[in-house]
Amino acid sequence: MNGAGKSRVDGQAAYVLHTHPFRETSLIVEAFSRDHGRIALVARGARRPRSAIRGLLLAFQPIELGWFGLGEMRTLAKVEWVGGQPMLRAQALLLGYYMNELLLKLLPREDAHPALFQAYAGAVHALASGEPSQVSLRRFEKTLLRELGYGLTLDREADSGRPVEPQKRYAYVLERGPVQLSGEEEGESFSGRALLAIAQDDFSETETLVQCKQLMRMLIQHYLGGQRLSSRRVFMELQEL
Repeated sequence: MNGAGKSRVDGQAAYVLHTHPFRETSLIVEAFSRDHGRIALVARGARRPRSAIRGLLLAFQPIELGWFGLGEMRTLAKVEWVGGQPMLRAQALLLGYYMNELLLKLLPREDAHPALFQAYAGAVHALASGEPSQVSLRRFEKTLLRELGYGLTLDREADSGRPVEPQKRYAYVLERGPVQLSGEEEGESFSGRALLAIAQDDFSETETLVQCKQLMRMLIQHYLGGQRLSSRRVFMELQEL
């Protein structure tokens, strides 16, 4: 295949993560695509009032994109609507922005992650449909960490390698895994039962969801390396009100 052939992509399933103005009439589009990962695109003329693509570059809507170019910034060639789904509102909208922020801050550009794309699409669909979103969000977070190379060890103790026991409690040591507690230590702890359920992707019990959220928050905060999430700050401010 020649260089020109490699530079063109058509019919790529994607979601818009973020847009911002570029020059007088264009947009920079940060998109998450199924087979090319996170990619930056210049949408020329997209800010003009009569632009055909202006109303298609919406967050949380499944679309197909086409682009060309070989540099870090590609040129958007085509946008096609794919079915559509209800717009996210209220809390669902904030949760959607939370997922988008994680992808923008943690996912390198042009690094394909089809499994993560599927987890993201599933979570967005759950949010848009008004379905219980916590399970989809926790699976998205788990998949994100795994795809970034931060896979979790949940079923074996970090120090001894012994199997985690359902009836015991554990601390989760960053970069290592569960460490059994004697009962006197302070700080965040997790039941062995919940850790094993999270490992098996079994969220049928409320305790598992609560402890998974606690674990994901701790791990994601660590891997963000001090970067703050605007969506989390806004969510906390709204809760205070």
